[in-house]
Amino acid sequence: MYFPPASPALWERRDPAALGLDLAALENASRFAIDNEIPWPEDITTVNVSADPPEYSAKLGPIRPRGGPAGLILKDGYIVHEWGDIGRVDVTFSATKSYLATVAGLAFDSGRLEDLDRPVIEDIKDVSIRDVSSGQTLQPFTSGHNAEITWRHLLQQTSEWEGTLWDRPDTVDWNRSVNSGGAGARDVRKRPGEHWEYNDVRVNLCALALAALWDEPLPDVLRRSIMQPINASNTWEWHGYRNSVVDINGKRMKSVSGGAHWGGGIHINSYDHARFGLLFLNGGKWQDRQLVSERWFEMMRQPCSQNDRYGLMWWLNTGGKRYGASVPESLFAASGAGGNTVNIDPEHGLVIVTRWCNAVEGVAQRAVAAAR
Repeated sequence: MYFPPASPALWERRDPAALGLDLAALENASRFAIDNEIPWPEDITTVNVSADPPEYSAKLGPIRPRGGPAGLILKDGYIVHEWGDIGRVDVTFSATKSYLATVAGLAFDSGRLEDLDRPVIEDIKDVSIRDVSSGQTLQPFTSGHNAEITWRHLLQQTSEWEGTLWDRPDTVDWNRSVNSGGAGARDVRKRPGEHWEYNDVRVNLCALALAALWDEPLPDVLRRSIMQPINASNTWEWHGYRNSVVDINGKRMKSVSGGAHWGGGIHINSYDHARFGLLFLNGGKWQDRQLVSERWFEMMRQPCSQNDRYGLMWWLNTGGKRYGASVPESLFAASGAGGNTVNIDPEHGLVIVTRWCNAVEGVAQRAVAAAR
């Protein structure tokens, strides 16, 4: 496995044929990505990504105009194909969730989070969390229903948390349309663990809980433990909302967003996305440093009982249901709206990064075909 230096200009490119790949198939993948550009305007502040009702559709965090279709494909760490402006920093929407899950993995590896099946309240009950905007103390896990929620529930999106966070009620994402499997329409609340739902209010709650567990801003944890060791640039950013400033044990910080369809989240270029993907292609190890434990690497890819296409905030290709039977079942992905994805194919040693593509599955299928 090759690990690139910090400068993108020094990232080694290799002839695909020398690594056993079909160049024509790779070119087919990039043409498909370009031909299937997401039909959104450049000014995506006007895009209601999740079809929220008008009273909840306003953006709460930073967002920027989007670029055009772009992406790159790695084979064993080498760049073998690229298209578009891969140095451009763009929003990445729900691909942020996999970065958030990685911070949870770091907490697990460090012993801060000892048991995924322990109620969250047990780990943060002595932490003081105050909403700076309202001055109110936040106690999101103290009710009878919410007190049952475990870290696994939060990370698998089965928490059924009840409440309002950053002016958004959890019900705003009920029955949200997403190519997911396992969701199902409903009009009544269920117990934690009984229903899978793609719910960004609850993902933002997970980010807040992890900030309380770490007792520091999550971007600092990610930068120190992941992004600096993998030689990422200094251009990536992780934002919260204008109203998500909190005081945790006397420390003022921004609670970042994890879903990001209301703005915020990870803003990043494709090179840095690819570095993140390469880390997990190699089982959480960068060169000789195990940045994320092998145990967490296995745990994050275990299918949720309520949706076998989903792990711990990573999408899975269980049974070929998400990316198709022509793609290995072992492929997993950080996936966000607008086709902003990091697809990782351990079987063929591929990392496939796409930006602003409306048919990511087709790109992945064509890229994998280059290795056959």
